[in-house]
Amino acid sequence: MLLESIKQLYGNKLGAADGEIGHVKDFYFDDQNWIVRYLVVDTGSWLPGRQVLISPHAFGSLHHDGKILRANLTRKQIEESPSIESQKPLSRQYEEEYYRYYTWPYYWQGNALWGMSSFPIAGEPTEPLPSDATAANDSHPAKHADTHLRSTQAISGYRIKGSDGEIGHFCDFMMDTQSWAIRQLVIKTSHRFSGKEVQIPTSSVHRISFDESTVFVNLTGEAMEQSPSHHLVSGGA
Repeated sequence: MLLESIKQLYGNKLGAADGEIGHVKDFYFDDQNWIVRYLVVDTGSWLPGRQVLISPHAFGSLHHDGKILRANLTRKQIEESPSIESQKPLSRQYEEEYYRYYTWPYYWQGNALWGMSSFPIAGEPTEPLPSDATAANDSHPAKHADTHLRSTQAISGYRIKGSDGEIGHFCDFMMDTQSWAIRQLVIKTSHRFSGKEVQIPTSSVHRISFDESTVFVNLTGEAMEQSPSHHLVSGGA
């Protein structure tokens, strides 16, 4: 299993099948299942003022040549995809429209990490449905389920609280390059310890308080100090 630093992916160039589309700005991850569901693209001058999301389905496993990630989509497909308002959280209604547009299987239908599969299905989607048609599809009432999607950028710097008090702050996510599942969190221990960076499994997280900007973990300060040190290697860890 190869793990990739999410922080090191910020700013990487993003390309479509027929040209560049911008660079990586952020990731949206599921805070219950710890899986990256979308890349957030800064499109620069190509689509000014527009926030674009790219699902891992467009990549399959995460492979990149230097600082370039290439999606198996065309610029036209991306430009005509359902738009999203950057100030609002993703709704399940939006996600349904997005997935219908690209004709990818819904990740929330099934027991595996990606619905019916443990990995995002690679390959170019079939001809997308017109956005207006999908939005007008009223064959069933739109669901308004909480999607539990959070910004990786927003959590940077969150405090880490263990069973015996504050024990550091959050630095980075380490993501499985095949499944896009977040396996480890990188924590900078507080000054009362060595101040080193360590990795802890996401299973140690009890809850995340977005109001308090705090991640609560089921670890003591001593256990945190004894966690494996974080040594980032170029291209993975």
